[in-house]
Amino acid sequence: MATQTIPVEDFDLVIIGGTGDLATRKILPGLYRRLCAGQMPPNARIIAAARSDYSQTEFKDFIKKALENYVKSIKRNEKNIALFLERLIYIKLDALGDEGWKELAESLRKDVIHAFYFSVGPSLFAPLAERLMKYKITDDKTRIVVEKPFGRDLASAQVLNSVLAKCFREDQIFRIDHYLGKETVQNLMALRFANALFEPLWNSQHIDHVQITVAESLGVEGRGAYYDKSGAMRDMVQNHLMQLLCLTAMEPPSTFDAASVRDEKLKVIKALETIELNDVVRGQYRADGKADSYQDESGNPDSTTESFIALKVNISNWRWVGAPFYLRTGKKLRNRVSEIAIVFKDPPHSIFTDSPDLKGNILTIRLQPDEGINLSMTIKEPGPGGMRLTEVPLDMTFAEHLDDDDLGMPDAYERLIMDVIRGNQTLFMRGDEVEAAWGWVDRIIKQWEEKSLKPVLYDVGGNGPDDSLMLLHRDGRRWREVS
Repeated sequence: MATQTIPVEDFDLVIIGGTGDLATRKILPGLYRRLCAGQMPPNARIIAAARSDYSQTEFKDFIKKALENYVKSIKRNEKNIALFLERLIYIKLDALGDEGWKELAESLRKDVIHAFYFSVGPSLFAPLAERLMKYKITDDKTRIVVEKPFGRDLASAQVLNSVLAKCFREDQIFRIDHYLGKETVQNLMALRFANALFEPLWNSQHIDHVQITVAESLGVEGRGAYYDKSGAMRDMVQNHLMQLLCLTAMEPPSTFDAASVRDEKLKVIKALETIELNDVVRGQYRADGKADSYQDESGNPDSTTESFIALKVNISNWRWVGAPFYLRTGKKLRNRVSEIAIVFKDPPHSIFTDSPDLKGNILTIRLQPDEGINLSMTIKEPGPGGMRLTEVPLDMTFAEHLDDDDLGMPDAYERLIMDVIRGNQTLFMRGDEVEAAWGWVDRIIKQWEEKSLKPVLYDVGGNGPDDSLMLLHRDGRRWREVS
């Protein structure tokens, strides 16, 4: 089945930090693929602004090499690359000074959508917003895109929200979390709300518990200095895992629009119970003779920052009481995998004497790698000799059926940037939602700091600290393998 492409209105997209890693690895390659898909209007323009000294020709050569590195060869087309490069404009800009801002203002066209992507460090978000206002670059059609981290605690998030609110309306601010742009995350909502099969079972009467895992096989790599000031709780739980939890747990919205969906997500965050320390496991990977420790890679031999976190989370509402959510994320684990596992309750009674211990079904929504959905089902094992049962996956992976051989399914950034141009905020975080998430996370971090708790050490290439296994074992449950 070929995917349907719906063109967007004409736009000028300004990428501030347009020579950085995110822009060259994700944003610009994604926009190139949207051009190939026919979604980009003929007169759309992309303006990259950064501190580097590039001529227009030098910048286009730089981006052409980036496309060669980050776009699969089967999707590269010299004609389309030339068309894409024609859309690019480069402006040297000082984010904290005055250089380039007048030129940027003069380069923007009237009567088209203006979107500004802040592809820079979070310390520049507020100054950039203020400069856009100072140089009168904004109008009613202006949108800004803000990357995570959106603050590092509740207080800083409130300050940033306050500054942005002075410059823009809430419907102009797009707080991006690329996890929400993944095809399978959106299929989670379709699975629940477009089918009559699962929603009647989507509660603690039928679901035993939910596991949300975001495991990484790599360490902090070149992000050691940044990561050591954040850790897994701030870097992953407050945003990515929180968003996955909200989409899994929320009530059906009245309509599929930004306000309704985000209202329901906010209700989930407000219903989260305060976590006690015995329901939290912090870990840090150690050296094993072949790989460096977290302290080595972060450049801080005394670091107590966690590279792994596991939580048992309870939601105080009628739908989920008695069905906990177990969240975990970590670096240097066995494999790179992100998934949501809905573990249904075991059958109350088995009539099959040859297989008395029937296990509950598991609905797995896998975000990466190999995006897809499958449901474990119990069936009769083929062959004579009695009613022997076995477990098999019912494959509901959509990629093979929805993929287009020439273009493939859109990357998360492709989809989200097009939503920015449309003004659709459904897959973006609202200010009060961000603050509510930080308020919940801050209470956990405060308990660590008051107790001066250090993370437990764990081996590289495993499933994380043994303490995290006990988090489920004491409830008579076990983690799914990181595989």
